[in-house]
Amino acid sequence: MAKMHLFLLLLTGFTAFCSASNANVSFDQLFQPYWAPDHFVHEGQVLKMKLDNSSGAGFASKSKYLYGKVSMGIKLVEGDSAGTVTAFYMSSDGPNHNEFDFEFLGNTTGEPYLVQTNVYVNGVGSREQRLKLWFDPTKDFHTYSILWNQRQVVFMVDETPVRVHSNLEHKGVPFPKDQAMGVYSSIWNADDWATQGGRVKTNWTHQPFVASYRDFKIDGCECPDVLAAADNMKRCSSGGDRRYWWDEKGMTELSVHQSHQLVWVRANHMVYDYCFDSARFPAAPAECERRRH
Repeated sequence: MAKMHLFLLLLTGFTAFCSASNANVSFDQLFQPYWAPDHFVHEGQVLKMKLDNSSGAGFASKSKYLYGKVSMGIKLVEGDSAGTVTAFYMSSDGPNHNEFDFEFLGNTTGEPYLVQTNVYVNGVGSREQRLKLWFDPTKDFHTYSILWNQRQVVFMVDETPVRVHSNLEHKGVPFPKDQAMGVYSSIWNADDWATQGGRVKTNWTHQPFVASYRDFKIDGCECPDVLAAADNMKRCSSGGDRRYWWDEKGMTELSVHQSHQLVWVRANHMVYDYCFDSARFPAAPAECERRRH
């Protein structure tokens, strides 16, 4: 996805592992605007971020993290949101970056949002999946989460898993495990592709397009830039006296109940999966072989 990374990380020294509490914290404790700060409105515990014909907007975490779980409550743009994209994602830096994306693709009034997820590993993406949600995401806040450890990346909606990207390094498939990531969200105009392949354009008579946020949570291993990737990976992994919740057995794979939830989502709400797109991938990507056959 298009990046608007203009923010400067403020962390400058060695920092011990910091796990955020389960209590919600304010936006300013964890994040800062990196694009169009004049397009932000704070209303109590709710942050509103707007897109108009002059600019979109975006915010980024003040720190980077290796493993853990990030969540935020989002209420998407109401009404005619065609052409707009609201994104919530994690990403490292550089051309060989890793990235986990939630992208919410706007639509015309009365038509459902599509949620696109994607995973980049060492700068390579093209792992899109799309689904229709089982509720109207514009009427209330819903919680979108990314859980990440050395065994899997799990995308969740209201704690229901909608996608799992598993570690298949034993099959020669690279897995994103050694690059610390920032947490980001943005809203922008993408009417060249976002709605019906770009056939429906943004109707600027409906601006501003507003996405609302609350319930910001980051529970992960905070990583200072001054440490090398190998050192961050060592200090953020369980070993010796260090025990991190994301390495516990119950976190390294889905529970039976979660597996059933994922099957239900795929059967009833998924509308596109790159693994089954033989036009794009005549030979199944290595991580898809078992599912395609």
